[in-house]
Amino acid sequence: MKNRIDECFEKLKAEGRKALVTFVTAGDPDLDTTEKLVLEMFDKGSDLVEIGVPFSDPIAEGGTIQRASLRALKNKTNLDQIFSMVSRLRDVTEKPILLMMYLNTVFRYGTERFFENCKRVQIDGVIIPDMPFEERDEVKEYAEKTGVRSIYLVAPTSKERVKMIAEESKGFLYIVSSLGVTGTRNEISTDFNDLLAPLKEGDYCPACIGFGISDGEQARKMVSYCDGCIIGSAIVNIVEKYGKDSIGPVGGFIESIREALDA
Repeated sequence: MKNRIDECFEKLKAEGRKALVTFVTAGDPDLDTTEKLVLEMFDKGSDLVEIGVPFSDPIAEGGTIQRASLRALKNKTNLDQIFSMVSRLRDVTEKPILLMMYLNTVFRYGTERFFENCKRVQIDGVIIPDMPFEERDEVKEYAEKTGVRSIYLVAPTSKERVKMIAEESKGFLYIVSSLGVTGTRNEISTDFNDLLAPLKEGDYCPACIGFGISDGEQARKMVSYCDGCIIGSAIVNIVEKYGKDSIGPVGGFIESIREALDA
């Protein structure tokens, strides 16, 4: 069963283009701004948007996204509000929308209820960075039942596991660019040719590199190894700086990345 993620990557491949996946934390600075940011990012060239579900202890995140989560939690942002926002977004966009969140949030909400609501409001995929691949059965049944893609992550130290994880993956494979937490980086030194070598032969889902990409030059370099790039902290930094006035600055940043990828 295909969903919007699959169709998006098929279209991009046919056009000879790379995917731009972008991230914003729900409720930072408020949900109304988040909703506008998602539409602005799509308008300016994002192909898929990840919406971060705020969590009190986001262990995979650096200071930028941790602060965004805390601001959102102070606004009492919760999953039901996020589902309602996505439902409104679905009135005006058919582009792929994903949630990025922590496993405890899924469990507390109720795994079956969570995935059923994802299906109801047409969320296309879920990324759970603290869920070990070996524990994927915690959500796999519900994800497959609802057609929601469960996106798996691969670390730079996981070369011997890349093929195994890719064989199970649907939607896209999230390649973590560097060890450590999220956050912009001046340099990304991982040998992606070596890391992704096991995927050169075989029919696997697309792969996108994320963690630390902060400008068009880095983005263009990353997509030379794979099917797309993921940008989060650089966008959240702009939201932190401009707050409710961040729509235009974020849109301009996305436009610059899109131009670099398409050059």
